[in-house]
Amino acid sequence: MSAADKIKNTAQELKGKAEEVIGKLTDDDKKVAEGKADQAAAKVKNAGEDIKDTLSK
Repeated sequence: MSAADKIKNTAQELKGKAEEVIGKLTDDDKKVAEGKADQAAAKVKNAGEDIKDTLSK
C-alpha cells in the first residue's frame, strides 16, 4: 500500500468518526450513519490494499 493511499484512507476513517460523533451530539441519525459508512469504506479500502500487498510479495 502506498503511503498516500494509507493517509487518504486514514483521513476518510477519521472524517467518518468525526461525523459519527457530531451526529450523536446533535441527535442526527443520518449523520451518524454517514460517519459509520465512511469508516466502513475506509476499512474495506485498507483491507483491499493489504491483500494486494500480500499477493505482490
